[in-house]
Amino acid sequence: MTAHDVARLLPDIPMLRDLCRSMAVLEAILNPEWSSRYHSFDADWSPGEEMASMRNGSGDEYSIVFSGSGAYIRGFDHEAVMSPYGNDGPWPGVLDSVPEVFRHCVAESAFCDEDGMPVVTACLWREAGDDRWQVGEIDYPDGVSDPDGATHLFARLVDPSPETFRRFAEDYYEVPVALEAVRQVYVLRPLTQAVVTALNADLTIKDLADDLAAARYPSAAG
Repeated sequence: MTAHDVARLLPDIPMLRDLCRSMAVLEAILNPEWSSRYHSFDADWSPGEEMASMRNGSGDEYSIVFSGSGAYIRGFDHEAVMSPYGNDGPWPGVLDSVPEVFRHCVAESAFCDEDGMPVVTACLWREAGDDRWQVGEIDYPDGVSDPDGATHLFARLVDPSPETFRRFAEDYYEVPVALEAVRQVYVLRPLTQAVVTALNADLTIKDLADDLAAARYPSAAG
């Protein structure tokens, strides 16, 4: 799988945003320690922009910027053959066709290293009026099944089911995860203490106030 395959499988922008919000809230419940979470969401990332992010703690990550212009996705797999660190910069074609409305994301300091080089192996975008996700014209290296890291970077985005998240969470956190509670969050039901308790008996909705605000997630507690 490459970014081109991901582009065909991703949900539309509103559905992707909701999925990212759900995963961020679920991880906030399962893991109160923000620094060791995979998924996060910040509705106040910058003026007029929200950001969903994934970090696996081993150097792989993605960032999704949502705005009135659409959505921009940057992925980085530190072991991918298309890593900019093994090719004197981003792989040809990955960033060349990014439209002007998203060019500031390419140069965003949070997405670049200390020398200003974009840290990226896969990039996708979709303007507000587009009917599909876009990817640059890329000549992928031969004989590599996951040249840009898209297969594992975006696995939970192209298979947006509660079952997929549960499998990930049970593997990562090594605890049982209540599927029905995950389903409730995936459909953005107002969060209740019962759902929180089903996922983490040591947590209350009040403990989640900042995370719910960051994800613009509704709470039955008010």
